[in-house]
Amino acid sequence: MASKKYTMILGLLGLVQTATFAQKNDASADWWKDSSKVATKRLPQYNEFANNQYPYPAKPRSMWELGGHAGYSFVAGDIDPRAGFSGGLSLRAPLSHVFSLRADYTGSFNYGLDYRPRVAGANSPWGPAGTVYVANYRNRIHQGNLDLIASLNSISHYRGNPKTDWYVFAGYGLVVADVDIDPSTSTAASVGGKLSPGFNYNRSRKDIKSDLKNLMNDYSLNAPVTNGNREPIGRNNNNQLIRHAASFGAGVSFKLSPRFSLGLEQRFTLPFSDDMDGVAAGKSNDFLSSTSIRGGIALGNSSKRVAPLWWINPNNFIYNELNSPKHMKLPPPVLPDADGDGVTDQFDLEPNTPAGAPVDSHGVAKDTDGDGVPDYKDKELLTPQSCFPVNADGVGNCPEPKCCTELREAIKNLKVAPSNDCTIGSLPSIQFKSGSVTISKDAQALLAGAAEKLKANATCKVKVIGYGASDKRAQQLSWDRVNAVIKYLVEKQGISESRLLFYYGEQGDANTVDLQGTSEEGPNTVPAPHPNLKKTK
Repeated sequence: MASKKYTMILGLLGLVQTATFAQKNDASADWWKDSSKVATKRLPQYNEFANNQYPYPAKPRSMWELGGHAGYSFVAGDIDPRAGFSGGLSLRAPLSHVFSLRADYTGSFNYGLDYRPRVAGANSPWGPAGTVYVANYRNRIHQGNLDLIASLNSISHYRGNPKTDWYVFAGYGLVVADVDIDPSTSTAASVGGKLSPGFNYNRSRKDIKSDLKNLMNDYSLNAPVTNGNREPIGRNNNNQLIRHAASFGAGVSFKLSPRFSLGLEQRFTLPFSDDMDGVAAGKSNDFLSSTSIRGGIALGNSSKRVAPLWWINPNNFIYNELNSPKHMKLPPPVLPDADGDGVTDQFDLEPNTPAGAPVDSHGVAKDTDGDGVPDYKDKELLTPQSCFPVNADGVGNCPEPKCCTELREAIKNLKVAPSNDCTIGSLPSIQFKSGSVTISKDAQALLAGAAEKLKANATCKVKVIGYGASDKRAQQLSWDRVNAVIKYLVEKQGISESRLLFYYGEQGDANTVDLQGTSEEGPNTVPAPHPNLKKTK
């Protein structure tokens, strides 16, 4: 008996193994966005959740499961059971992701045959008092159950929707049993007995039962009942036992597809009666065991219902939101920069640098020559170390070369005013798109014309003036645009860099770079004030 049960279990596991392990572990939770999958009575909660007025999504409408089952059953009682068969239908409805309710009908045929002789008492169906018989029975059972099922692994913090449903259940049952006996194993000829008085019981249990089976003809008599409360229903009048019962068990189900599942279940039914096996020994009540293969199909429109809830992990919604928020209201990131130097306060080692002061990537004011005076205060950006220490303005203490002193004095004595002999005339203004440092084709044409004028006026230089002094970003953008114009004139038009004077960060239109002819001197190159904010397009 046990070996047959285990063979059936192994066969089931082999059948579902490939399908189960090939399934994708789905972790989607998009059902919360679909109002068509929410019952009308839950729409207020759905709307509150959708508008971030309530933290929990509404419970979706779920499919039910129609099931069928068949398998092995037997009555455990006072007589050795023989292999029986059970089958039936069920309808399972989810209450939550863990609990569900199932209505189940099971019909079964159960048999038993003893190996020990017994002596009949008065009013025995086996014959007159004193008759020797060996008990046997056939029990035809109709059983209805209402089970509360708890799924053990639908909720998990480490995976998505389950591929298997391990569950336990308990519930109420109503058992209608028709218990009959075959009188052939009696010595009383009056009831059709065929057992000889000299039947040999001093053998193995298997041999005794084998000979008894050869005697048996038909289950034609009602089995004895302890309290005699039979009901006149069914095919054989006055032979139905109606008993309330407790039922419990466990099972596992494998999801083969979005709608189909296959599983294995063990049920125990306790009808609180000692009459299920046709012998009332008075020692303990009989119980019914049923091991069955169960198949299920999900019922319902998939466009309006989700899968049965025991196949959905409710934590999917939480973890999908943490991984890729689609519902949470996330505040915009705040990166304060109190001094506006382009380095956020969190990483700024000098959070109070003045506006326009060039800083490094840590927000510290630059000191290019390392003389201890930051560049924004330094009137001599590249003081040689040999001239250190410097004064408060960053000017070194090196004496002026003699030649330079004499030349200055000579110029002073000549009293010759410097002449501005540049007659190049007006030069164009170059316009840039907002936030861009790219020179447009129109601007390139203007610069080509300006280059021709420069080539024709060899004594003239050009001030390239950029605007934008409001903050560090504007200053750096002004520098980038002046640098782009100078680079274009040098590399594309062949103008000497020494003739182009670099001015940026002036007050004016931030999107304009002006060209002005001059014979004055000025800087040809200037370090970028805020290289961390530098732009190339």
